[in-house]
Amino acid sequence: MINASGVIRKMKTKLSSTVEYTMVIGDNLIPINEHIGKEISISHTGGIFCVQCGRKTSKSFQQGHCYPCMRKIFECNNCILHPEKCLVETKTCPSDDWAHEQCAKDHVVYLANSSALKIGVTRTSQVPTRWMDQGAMQAMPIYKTSNRYQAGIIEVAFKRAVSDKTNWRTMLKQDSIPVDLTAKRQELLSVVGKEIDTILNSYHDEIIVLSSPEVLIKFPVSTYLDKITSLSLDKTDEVKGVLLGIKGQYLILNSGVINIRKFSGYDAKVSVYE
Repeated sequence: MINASGVIRKMKTKLSSTVEYTMVIGDNLIPINEHIGKEISISHTGGIFCVQCGRKTSKSFQQGHCYPCMRKIFECNNCILHPEKCLVETKTCPSDDWAHEQCAKDHVVYLANSSALKIGVTRTSQVPTRWMDQGAMQAMPIYKTSNRYQAGIIEVAFKRAVSDKTNWRTMLKQDSIPVDLTAKRQELLSVVGKEIDTILNSYHDEIIVLSSPEVLIKFPVSTYLDKITSLSLDKTDEVKGVLLGIKGQYLILNSGVINIRKFSGYDAKVSVYE
């Protein structure tokens, strides 16, 4: 039997033939793939600590933040949710601000297949982590930009023809139906190509058109659920069930699914029963 106590953090991932997951509970690291088929329990001990500043809080916001940090992040970093509104391009975002540090870096615009085809944006340093966290089984970077704003306006152009959202329930109920991402890219460009050309002409060598091969991602899932029930440490002190698989940042149990990242900052005890 394995027992580990501490503050929950998002699971670490490693791209391999099958994604390798490690649960992070305080200072404890649990390679969780090897425990598929075993019963696991996660018990909330009552404490919640902000993942940004570390202070104790009565409620968690936006995947582990206290309210003041959540407000500060939203005030300074609207570009997290809306890259096309990023201020880094206008020089009005202070160079010592956390957002500026994140946004004034190379980004990629990518196509991914999670619940269905989607367009997305992430920092180059987050490839392929971002795709694994979204539960994407295929992904392909299509543009590299000098900052987040440039990636955001490309994403907005593509959103006329394809969604930027993942349906998490669909993603957790089945493997994605394979698609030809190269062919899909050409289909999308037949719709939004003029807008994309205008953007590329505006930034010349600041945006690079990529011809990268697609990345295939396999998740460690033995069995999918017919019906998705969301499990929450806000509604019960203990989540328990047989581990059927892991996808995105979700544990798939025979009792339902739990988004581990959502409960970042929760002080908990995790037990795996041999």
